[in-house]
Amino acid sequence: MSSAAYDWLHQSLNTIHKAHWHRSVRSLDGMAGPVMTCDGKPVVNFASNDYLGLAGDPRLAAAAIAAIQTYGTGSTGSRLLSGHRDLHRQLEQAITNWKGTEDAIVFSSGYLANIGTISALMGSRDLILADQYNHSSLISGAKLSGATVQTYQHGDVADLQRQLEQQRSRYRRCLIVTDSVFSMDGDLCPLPEILDLADHYDCMVMVDEAHGTGILGTNGSGAVEYLGCRDRPLIQMGTLSKALGSLGGYVTGAAHLIDYLRNRAPSWIYTTGLTPADTAAALAAIHIVQTEPQRRDRLWQNVRQLQRSLQTLIAESTTNCFTSLLPSDSPILCIEVPDAATVMHLGQRLTGSGFLVSAVRPPTVPTSRLRLTVMATHEPSHIQQLVEVLGRLAIAGLPAT
Repeated sequence: MSSAAYDWLHQSLNTIHKAHWHRSVRSLDGMAGPVMTCDGKPVVNFASNDYLGLAGDPRLAAAAIAAIQTYGTGSTGSRLLSGHRDLHRQLEQAITNWKGTEDAIVFSSGYLANIGTISALMGSRDLILADQYNHSSLISGAKLSGATVQTYQHGDVADLQRQLEQQRSRYRRCLIVTDSVFSMDGDLCPLPEILDLADHYDCMVMVDEAHGTGILGTNGSGAVEYLGCRDRPLIQMGTLSKALGSLGGYVTGAAHLIDYLRNRAPSWIYTTGLTPADTAAALAAIHIVQTEPQRRDRLWQNVRQLQRSLQTLIAESTTNCFTSLLPSDSPILCIEVPDAATVMHLGQRLTGSGFLVSAVRPPTVPTSRLRLTVMATHEPSHIQQLVEVLGRLAIAGLPAT
């Protein structure tokens, strides 16, 4: 580009670099799993959302191949025009039965599910109250809706109640929206208390189960089940791309809610339907989650092993390399570090030592951290070796600046 109209891009990129906020992708090779190849070297993968290890499961691959052989590689159009397949409805019914709801609708991604649902339900005369740590897709959906958007302090029911008391009566409808498992912290929302407030102040509640689906609850259906809220009226969204090892998003709840979204959610109406392969793989994954609870048992054994080891490591550390281990009720474990430069240094050192760990920094999160995600398919030795490397990095302390 030679036009001066684009010169500001160089300046903005320079600012991003100086703040240590610049990001770029890394090439991973091999089958999805606990051990992969990064830049030609084997690494133990602690940066994946494939919590149950299903993305590399041959049964999902076989289901996807069979769907391609039957339906082809693409859905070819909007489901309302030409892209609907029986598989789509089978997946929606499987989600409905699993979640204990009346109906479900499947979107082509989780991001599309959130922006389409919120923008369809809310408008300029309405109020959205959102947890300050909500995922970007929830934030985008709220902005697109045209509603008044207010954030409440993370997980703070008292702050949410205060805002409802002050503002609810000024608006036609109100939607409280929150992640169930917060993706960059690992903690859970106080869903029962939020639903109690919603009942009192006549509000809808939408909960994003992207990181709860498949891993929480007796049946693995998510945090709504785990927190005892399956019988409460609410809007449940989730993804097929994390613990379920496929791609796509869903919304499930009352039948009239889902029927309304089929008629009003623009990101479902005006986009190509989920591919047959992804749809079939997600169906296979739900069956495995329901029939193999031992996968969740292994996952939580691994989570507890790593959590205990990290708590001991940080407590015994004599340097300021690691600040704290954030509270977590999920397979997402985050170690806070002092700043963006340090977290980038640690991420590079970990990769060089054979461990792929996400180094997350502002503006994605308010404080820099190493984000470790645990899989059911991690071996105990993988966890032990990771903690040993982290221990050596803690002893070495912060890099010279």
